[in-house]
Amino acid sequence: MITYLFKSGLLLIVFFAVYKLLLENERMFRFNRAYLLASLVFSFVIPLQLFSFKTSFETGINAFQLEGVVIKTSRVPLNETYILKAVLDNLIPLYVVVSIVLAFHFILNLVSFFRKLRNKETRFVSGVKVILTDELVLPHSFWNAVFVNKTDFEMEKIPAELLVHEKTHLEQRHTLDILFLEILKIIFWINPFIYLFKKTIKLNHEFLADEAVNKQFGEVKNYQNLLLDFISQKNTIALASNINYLITKKRLLMMTKKESQIKNVLKICVVSAVCTFVLFTFSAKSIAQSNDNTKVQKDFKVSYDTTSVNEPQYPGGMTEFYKFIGKNFKIPAEVSKNKIATKIKMQFMVEKDGSLSEIEVVKDAYDLGEEAIRVLKLSPKWIPGSENGKPVRVMYSLPITIQSEK
Repeated sequence: MITYLFKSGLLLIVFFAVYKLLLENERMFRFNRAYLLASLVFSFVIPLQLFSFKTSFETGINAFQLEGVVIKTSRVPLNETYILKAVLDNLIPLYVVVSIVLAFHFILNLVSFFRKLRNKETRFVSGVKVILTDELVLPHSFWNAVFVNKTDFEMEKIPAELLVHEKTHLEQRHTLDILFLEILKIIFWINPFIYLFKKTIKLNHEFLADEAVNKQFGEVKNYQNLLLDFISQKNTIALASNINYLITKKRLLMMTKKESQIKNVLKICVVSAVCTFVLFTFSAKSIAQSNDNTKVQKDFKVSYDTTSVNEPQYPGGMTEFYKFIGKNFKIPAEVSKNKIATKIKMQFMVEKDGSLSEIEVVKDAYDLGEEAIRVLKLSPKWIPGSENGKPVRVMYSLPITIQSEK
């Protein structure tokens, strides 16, 4: 879970940085909306590893399958790593409670809005469903209706531009974006970038609505003054698209900013290239083509085949390597206390200089893979493998069995 949150958070940072550097100041509002929403989806889907791009090396990687290590659950003392893990485990209930509170608040807001949608005080203005309310609020939209103050509407204090603004929110289904963001916030409320994306997407909604108004009326200056004059102390509504959301200097300037089609196309190409690289990097999985260069090690005895590859050697021999794993591997208190028996599988590369790299968890259980990664990183350098007298990279697969003591 921690690894997943870290990877998704890292992806959000990368995608948001790309937006800030290349897209934020451009009038590509529709592209920006699609980019921001896609960034959220990919950031939370890619770490699930539901799909991956597989690459292979034409020259092949020599692979060795180790028999594995058996570790008894009762012999390992508790260390700082698992004290931290215990603390994190105790924080899970808090995480769930906060999510439940946010979900409850979200549902209350939804119920409130759908009750208002059944309000009999309804008018239709230029095909727009307008619901009159006694609340002292600014015009706002949700689902398929615009909500305005009844008194202001009857006294004709609601300018036509504002109704067109809210109508644009409805036609472009901005409510769906907001609901999607709220659901993500409930699940991943601990991730601060969720709130940055929400703020950015809602501001982009306002850019889109402003653009539609200015295209229809062609009075940018008057519209800017209208927005500034209409801002008051009235309340805004959660989940709604509000006319006064982030009325800033940036938003007003964006209405008169000139755009360059060539510049926009170039930026779209650059963004697409960067995103493709990021997606490929996070989803790529290297597959070693071992073919006939595979050896199997059983009971510490290597069964050699006809290949000319000499396998890497751990200092002191493979027996010492197994002892090294057993000595340094610390089992979580939960696994040891409950006498849980399980099995994980690791994969690592012995480089040409004898160092270990590309340490990966092939099969995990009870977060034991993270501990295995920690232990393998402590390993001293091996005597590298060789082929025809030249050092070569060699991949190892290592099963680790956690056995409960009877």
